Amino acid sequence: MELAVAGGANIEVSDRVFGREFSEPLVHQVVISYLAGARAGTKAQKNRSDVSGGGRKPWRQKGTGNARAGTIRSPIWRTGGVTFAARPRDFTQKVNRKQYRSAIKAILSELVRQERLVIVDELKLAEPKSRLARELLDGLGVATGLLIDSEPEGNLYLGARNLRGVFVLAADRLDPVSLVSAEKVVMTRAAVEKIQEWLA
Repeated sequence: MELAVAGGANIEVSDRVFGREFSEPLVHQVVISYLAGARAGTKAQKNRSDVSGGGRKPWRQKGTGNARAGTIRSPIWRTGGVTFAARPRDFTQKVNRKQYRSAIKAILSELVRQERLVIVDELKLAEPKSRLARELLDGLGVATGLLIDSEPEGNLYLGARNLRGVFVLAADRLDPVSLVSAEKVVMTRAAVEKIQEWLA
């Protein structure tokens, strides 16, 4: 299939990458897995066995007028342990390589169908200025979105980082969450070729 290039000749792309059917369950699974993998899982709290002290009964069972107590480390006591203490966890969900690549293809294909994918010859700025980046995007009719190049230049990174809702990504760092959440995706010819080579 052919895709239009802004201000240039059309580009031939693979139907297997940009013409695939959209599978919502697959994309959902891959997105959830990607987000889960980004969780640190390092939260930890102490339960009653981890808190120091509490080796003996604080007072006798009867005759003091106080409530019965067996340890000063009870969860209902100040400085006591936490009832359901958090533990370090690994939140990663396994998604094999074939599923991941299929989800990326499905997302790219859906971007084409919804006319949210814009292909250009190159993404370059003469200077690292936000004004130039804004003018570049306005010329493409893009307010916010994701800019993808095979090897983004430094001026593009510096010029676009101060624009709200605009992100720059290298083609080999492509991820499902960035693609799904972007209003528009602007991609260079070189990026398209690199992504096709990866997903073919």
